[in-house]
Amino acid sequence: MTNKLNLSRRQLFGAAGGILGTAALSSLPTQAGVVEQNPRKAAPGEFTVEQHKTDVLIIGGGMAGLFAAVNAHDNGAHVTMVSKGRLGASGLTPHAKRFYSFDKDNSTMSVDDFVKNISKSSVYTNNPVFTRQLAEHSAERIYDLKKWGFFNSPLYNESFMRPINEREIPLHERVMITHLLKEKGRVVGASGFSLNENKVIHFHTKTTILCTGAGAFKPNGYPISDLTHDGTIMAYKIGAKVTGKEWNDGRLTTAEDSGSSYDNWNGRTEQMPSVIAEDITYHHSMALNYEAYTKGGPVTARTPEKMEHTSEDDAPHAPEGYRSFDPAPAPDETGGLLGLTKNMTSTAPDPNRELVGGSTAGMAMHKAEGLVPIDEAGLTTLPGLYAAGDALGSYMQGCIFNQMGAPITGSAVQGAIAGEAAAKASKDAKDLFASHQQLKRVQQEMLAPLVRERGYSPAWVTQVLQGVMIPNFVLYMKKERMMQGALAYVEELRDHHVPMLVADDLHRLRLAHETENMIITAEMKLKASIMRTESRCGHYRLDYPEVDIENWQAWINMWQDEKGGMQFEKQNFDAWPASG
Repeated sequence: MTNKLNLSRRQLFGAAGGILGTAALSSLPTQAGVVEQNPRKAAPGEFTVEQHKTDVLIIGGGMAGLFAAVNAHDNGAHVTMVSKGRLGASGLTPHAKRFYSFDKDNSTMSVDDFVKNISKSSVYTNNPVFTRQLAEHSAERIYDLKKWGFFNSPLYNESFMRPINEREIPLHERVMITHLLKEKGRVVGASGFSLNENKVIHFHTKTTILCTGAGAFKPNGYPISDLTHDGTIMAYKIGAKVTGKEWNDGRLTTAEDSGSSYDNWNGRTEQMPSVIAEDITYHHSMALNYEAYTKGGPVTARTPEKMEHTSEDDAPHAPEGYRSFDPAPAPDETGGLLGLTKNMTSTAPDPNRELVGGSTAGMAMHKAEGLVPIDEAGLTTLPGLYAAGDALGSYMQGCIFNQMGAPITGSAVQGAIAGEAAAKASKDAKDLFASHQQLKRVQQEMLAPLVRERGYSPAWVTQVLQGVMIPNFVLYMKKERMMQGALAYVEELRDHHVPMLVADDLHRLRLAHETENMIITAEMKLKASIMRTESRCGHYRLDYPEVDIENWQAWINMWQDEKGGMQFEKQNFDAWPASG
């Protein structure tokens, strides 16, 4: 085999875990799930290399990325955007149809009361700084979207492109970023590859904003399969602190044709976006997961008051006054912000049908996981790196879903704030460039699945991960013994299978990196869930079923040490991180 990347023999045959010799593999069947030969269609030596320089790099093409790019540009920075998909048409942004806005002239409560009620409904797991931001800046972001024609179409690409084209912001679509670049302790760029052609791209920048969304384990039943925690894991690998991995989004899908996310979510793509007002509740399905665990599934959606298990002794806790699974009512077409759009019908599955869980397995409640912020602008624990939207562990709504329309509006608000802050920071930042040695190493790691002659397909490894993590008795109804058992599987995938992932084209190269990101996330979720010895919001322990106010008024942060180990700390609910 020709070694076109000039790799050492050890690197070429899997330095991070090794690849068995060809003779030892010759007797194994060549099928998914076992070691197989890699029929490469794209060789690393065929890749061209492209480099770009900018002041602010925006990674992600959803709602947070849009406002980050616009505000960074409008504050004087040269901005470049890069997105794994199409602007406004990938991730969860296209499926968000309800936008919360605090209308000071028509609101049912004050900003202070809104923050106080979100805190109560989230059992005090929210960061009130970001909760207040949501209320104070939401109206301005809604008016921006209206100005761009956002509410005139159920599809978002055209309205997203309008401000980007007006500002002539360079946009690189269908480029998967796999690495963040760091020099002298500061993030100075990012590297990735095109999904359309054999090309590696290095971006050199003064500040970077991750707007990469959250992620899941590619479960069926919900349109989230292109979100795989990419931004979180690439930042974690260079030392950023990550938070919120023990919380779960317990979204349900119909038992009949459970994998058909399009049908089960009632044609959400075709629905027009609209604006809604306050309706603070407590939306999670842990009680239904508990019923399925104790009585068998599937289950029927209903409020906790109508369930057999309602006491705190035998079912997940929900705070008094906020118990509801019902969707927020559509607003009247009145004046002010609510008059911007028409009423809209519910996009949840039909509650009269039988339901099963796991349709968002691997995802926490919006804004309840991601990179740890050290200030209100979304600056992370790494200098030069900001995050916004679902990539930022802001705990804007705490660790529960309690205000319809808040997640997507919060992404717009946080993106705008981060964009302005990053633009200002870039004016004082000195040019630092990743070394040639770092770029060479990054390129080798990026294209490694193409080099390997034999290994495991990303699709099969992903299926194994799903089988380990998605069961109700592992991810949702938690107890230490089962989580330790699942962790043994996940560590095996991490140590042996990830270093042997193979890809024969650009699509599978993307899948290989996504698979690794999901495996690291699974390790985080299990270890954080074992560490939190209580039950609260989207985290339920069968062996610790009560809320523990005395010991757990804290979030869990984690980071990778210099030896590659996963480290943990508590961060009190009423404090910023002790250090970067």
